[in-house]
Amino acid sequence: MENKRRIPFKIPKDFSLKNIKKDQILIVFLAGVLLLVISLPSGDKNREKEEEAPFRSEGEEGAGQDAYIRYLEDHLAGVLSQMAGVGDVTVMITLKSSAEKVVEKDMEIRNETVTEADSQGGTRTTKNNDHGETTVYSDGGSSGEPYVSKELSPQAQGVVVLAQGGDDPVVKQNITEAVQALFGIDTHKIRIMKKSSK
Repeated sequence: MENKRRIPFKIPKDFSLKNIKKDQILIVFLAGVLLLVISLPSGDKNREKEEEAPFRSEGEEGAGQDAYIRYLEDHLAGVLSQMAGVGDVTVMITLKSSAEKVVEKDMEIRNETVTEADSQGGTRTTKNNDHGETTVYSDGGSSGEPYVSKELSPQAQGVVVLAQGGDDPVVKQNITEAVQALFGIDTHKIRIMKKSSK
């Protein structure tokens, strides 16, 4: 291997700011602005979180679930109203249950088998199974918030659609198939009716 001797950087004696071209100054300036922009925190992170789950609320659980239902109803009505022949739409959705948080648990299983022989040549086998669970906490200790591994959104139980074109059998079939595709519920839990013209 070669040993390379490092030579310290020295500014040339004939260096002058007058010799620097405008393009070079512009490049250095833009690089500085770019570094400044990259280092600043973005305010869009909070907006992205709200867009991902606009129905989540830190307050009451019921208020969060109502907001979730409105969110689903508004989006479904928006999609259905764009379908041919549907017209103006009002949607109502009911849910099976509320949102569910799955807490991470440590599982401990112990199996013990004991075989005993008696004086007359017979044997007896005893099996002992022990099962235990401990909740995992986010801070690693035994207090504080439990570690939530996933959060399950509530599933739709029934859907009612009031549409201006709700009396047309083709429109009814299209709406039914769309709702089934989105929510995975049976056809007998989907009702499509003609909306009154007020």
